[in-house]
Amino acid sequence: MAEQVADIALIGLAVMGQNLILNMNDHGWVVCAYNRTTEKVDKFLASEAKDTKIVGAHSLQEMVAKLKKPRRIMILVKAGAAVDGFIDKLIPLLDKGDIIIDGGNSEYQDTQRRCQQLAEKGLLYVGSGVSGGEEGARFGPSLMPGGHKEAWPHIKDIFQSICAKSDSEPCCDWVGEDGAGHYVKMVHNGIEYGDMQLICEAYHLMKTGLGMDCDEMSEVFTKWNQGELDSFLIEITANILKFKDTDGSPLVEKIRDAAGQKGTGKWTAISGLDYGTPTTLIAESVFARCLSSLKDERVKASNVLEGPGEAEYSGDKQAFIENIRKALYASKIVSYAQGFMLLREAAAKFGWNLNYGGIALMWRGGCIIRSVFLGKIKEAFDKNSQLTNLLLDDFFKDAVGNCQSGWRAVVAQGALLGIPTPALSSALAFYDGYRSAVLPANLIQAQRDYFGAHTYELTAEPGKFHHTNWTGTGGNVSATTYDV
Repeated sequence: MAEQVADIALIGLAVMGQNLILNMNDHGWVVCAYNRTTEKVDKFLASEAKDTKIVGAHSLQEMVAKLKKPRRIMILVKAGAAVDGFIDKLIPLLDKGDIIIDGGNSEYQDTQRRCQQLAEKGLLYVGSGVSGGEEGARFGPSLMPGGHKEAWPHIKDIFQSICAKSDSEPCCDWVGEDGAGHYVKMVHNGIEYGDMQLICEAYHLMKTGLGMDCDEMSEVFTKWNQGELDSFLIEITANILKFKDTDGSPLVEKIRDAAGQKGTGKWTAISGLDYGTPTTLIAESVFARCLSSLKDERVKASNVLEGPGEAEYSGDKQAFIENIRKALYASKIVSYAQGFMLLREAAAKFGWNLNYGGIALMWRGGCIIRSVFLGKIKEAFDKNSQLTNLLLDDFFKDAVGNCQSGWRAVVAQGALLGIPTPALSSALAFYDGYRSAVLPANLIQAQRDYFGAHTYELTAEPGKFHHTNWTGTGGNVSATTYDV
């Protein structure tokens, strides 16, 4: 019988798994490492984990036998069938009250299903978002755990010791029930898509519209990183732009302009559509990647389709750079506003009690979207926990107001120069739509009633539905109403 020495086990020895194990070891936790390919366990123990307290296992039975009770097992494998496969193998080996933690990018619906499945077996399940990439996993990720709350006291000390810290506060706290942790991570990744696309559009405007070279642009991003836009993604963009290949030329300019994706941005956009929440900037960021992947088609189209005659800006260069900064900042505010709108809608749908200020704190350090900006989001929700939209907070209302003229100038100039700005433009369109007391949807309702008898409400009689025989030849039977 193996000795129960390990505080937690981790299944999956890819980069994230190995680094999380080493991080836990640094903080005094005894970790049992397991991988389906057991040779990887031996290699890890003989190399990166050499001279540590980390132990290995060559079977799930051996791994479970080495764990202290309640047993805590973290799975870090490819989302989907692989996670279900390990859960099915673990269930017969575990006792009531033992805990399984999924730290991968699982879809929140899968986490909801697994919570229910394991509750029926008397086991506790946690679906936790893990953000920060390789370095974050090793030295302090942002962690977003959700699921069976009874598990939290048993994993809290481990999670809060290994996570990133912001102003001495752990970037990890309990998020909410069933799929809440993975849902919050999904929205985090959607916002990440938006941030990256916005930065790329700023880069495109400076490169093509202003004819700037990579060193010049790197200096601009470095300067921006010292102000309101201070963030991990702005910082690494400055570093990427100044990085030289072996021949002394910028490496970034040699990289094929076809962006990949793993699905979490798409899931966020789909969720926005499912719950009627206009996550337009995130959706445009996903579509921008899809368009980029049509590289061969774009090359052919570039020789056929005409754009404006003038593709370079002829006005004040420094003023335009400042306007790009303002457009980027205002659009970033809209991106987060949309993300938190979606979180609020999902919380209402699933009965989650989400702490929005706490979520902003979790994202304040360790994760890919970490930025000074997130501190202001936490302050907004601390001031008003019932805030319906970040744009209505005084700080963000004033910030967007101060950026507005530059933002509009950039979107307009992008159109005039033929430089696509899907994220910057959709953010502005959302802002103008959200601040409009009246939108032209009355005409849509009239059209729907005209061709499909879908009915409409009158401004003077909200809640009462009417149908009009618009042509005099239609009937008086109307369709049942349904949500947008």
